[in-house]
Amino acid sequence: MHNSNSQTIQSTHLLDLMIRDYTIRNFKLNLNTGITQKIHLPSNFSSIEIDTVKLRCGSLRRYGARIGEFHIGSGVTVEPCPERVMLVRQNFGSNWSSIYSTGYNLTGYNYKLVSPVLGLLAYNANPDGVATNPYEINVVATDQNPILIDFLSSKANSTLNPNPSPKKNSSLLCACFTSNGNTSFSEQLSAYVCKGTRQGHYALVTTELPPRDDVDDGGGGMVTSSTKVNGGGGRLSRWKVAVGSVIGSGIGAILLGMLVVAMLVKGKKKAMREEMERRAYEEEALQVSMVGHVRAPTASATRTLPSIPNDRYKNKS
Repeated sequence: MHNSNSQTIQSTHLLDLMIRDYTIRNFKLNLNTGITQKIHLPSNFSSIEIDTVKLRCGSLRRYGARIGEFHIGSGVTVEPCPERVMLVRQNFGSNWSSIYSTGYNLTGYNYKLVSPVLGLLAYNANPDGVATNPYEINVVATDQNPILIDFLSSKANSTLNPNPSPKKNSSLLCACFTSNGNTSFSEQLSAYVCKGTRQGHYALVTTELPPRDDVDDGGGGMVTSSTKVNGGGGRLSRWKVAVGSVIGSGIGAILLGMLVVAMLVKGKKKAMREEMERRAYEEEALQVSMVGHVRAPTASATRTLPSIPNDRYKNKS
């Protein structure tokens, strides 16, 4: 299974490269900077939606950008920073998103996709077109001014609940798929809105799995609108687990404190008993008695009583 997952992750990387090359070949050079262009992939990849836009690197850093479901805030770091940057937005839809569920083993983590996988990648571009030797560029944001991914936008909500609630659903989490095969999960920023700190692939997942008979052994397709998305009744939420852990730790600390106090009291009583036994032994050996209000040792009378010599009386007689 591990080898299969590794091969699938490698396939996702190759898919990104294929999309990049096809985007470069079909990019319209006569479009002005900042104009979004839709890229039509071959028929066997027709379910994948691709948009691209070319921007000045300095403008991207100062003002940010918006393409599809991605909103890049101002103040991002672009490394390296060529004169032009080409952003490629990907929407893998319900069919191709399943390769991320399989490759990153979401079912092993008890998670299931409830949205298409969305990707945002950046490449270098020439002022008069696209680069002949393209390479990926790192677009890095901060937690205070992150990259926002809105899954309720018109281009991404086709596989979500048709009547989504404006309130946050605690059972939904944001998943970020990294190129090295790791997956990180985080809370939603708001209802169906995730935040990221760099370019990559994102999706919404849920911890509410269907009954075992309904689980797809093939690695998971998308959850459709018939699957519960906005309801409760799933697994124990994280905050309940955290509260239970805190209460359990508190009870454990109290019991440990009581045990320590009991050991100290027992030790003190033992010391007092030993002191009383030592005093009783000394009193018995020294015959301690009360002299006024003071306990003092006494000894037995061992002196010889004085006697008055009566020689002079014998001489007189």
